[in-house]
Amino acid sequence: MEQKRSGIKRPCRICKKWFSPDPRLGDRQKTCGTPACQRQWHIRKCAEWNLKNRFVARESYLRGRLELLAPVSHSPSSPPPNPVSPPPLNPIPKRVSPLDYPPKVVQEVIGAQQLVIIEYIVRLLVRRVQEVIKPQLPGIQADFGLLPPDQIIRGDGLGSAGGVSFYPDA
Repeated sequence: MEQKRSGIKRPCRICKKWFSPDPRLGDRQKTCGTPACQRQWHIRKCAEWNLKNRFVARESYLRGRLELLAPVSHSPSSPPPNPVSPPPLNPIPKRVSPLDYPPKVVQEVIGAQQLVIIEYIVRLLVRRVQEVIKPQLPGIQADFGLLPPDQIIRGDGLGSAGGVSFYPDA
């Protein structure tokens, strides 16, 4: 039988203070046991897990949002809804959308669940484009600084930044 290592100290992975591990945990204990260190270790481990399993987290997020909007099934004992009046639309959960549209109108046309899926796909596309553009930004800024001021158009239709106007009467 293997002997237990008792009395051997080790540094905490968070605060770097030396501690004696609990004999019940042995080599599995990584922090000194203070709540702050345990919380930090938990946050680190969760972040690692989320990076390794990002598809699981995305799937559970999307599934949860869709379940919020799932049509409610009526039990046999309850009376069916009035067929004359249209059923109320499931409200879209309050969330800032990357799309600039009237969500109520789109929800009436395609439904709440389809709208959530479209928003989700747009968010992924925007994130991917930003990931591609971000490394290129220093090069773009460097090239922009090499242009003479009369070549830089302001973008508001009033001419260039160098004082040269594109409008004859200005």
